[in-house]
Amino acid sequence: MRYLGFDLGTRTLGISISDETKTIASILTTIRFNDSEYESIIPEIKKIIEEHNVEKIVLGLPKNMNNTMGDRAETTIKFKELVEKELNIPVVLQDERLTTVAAHNYMLAADVSRKKRKERVDRLSANIILQTYLDIEKGRK
Repeated sequence: MRYLGFDLGTRTLGISISDETKTIASILTTIRFNDSEYESIIPEIKKIIEEHNVEKIVLGLPKNMNNTMGDRAETTIKFKELVEKELNIPVVLQDERLTTVAAHNYMLAADVSRKKRKERVDRLSANIILQTYLDIEKGRK
């Protein structure tokens, strides 16, 4: 059994996946969709869950820096409820503050072009979200 990590945007869903031991997160894919049409990606998520024997989803929660919840956080919570209802799988929320900044910094350090950074940031952010959760779960953070 594995976990998926999600980074939800307005038009993309970055997805990462854990290994079987739930120790290491790896980048999986990005799903694109029309503005906020989250219902449209449920079948694609279901396929990934079935293909990879997933037991839990870790969804990044975009809190404000002062720990308050803004519009994006509220949208994320609604998406969590939609996924749990439609796919009957537990979804846990993981604070994702600064993950996008970290993802950009990793790619800058690796000298990834601006165009490729834009294409890859959601997947890498999902990977950071999932790895953070795995580390906390294993007591490494």
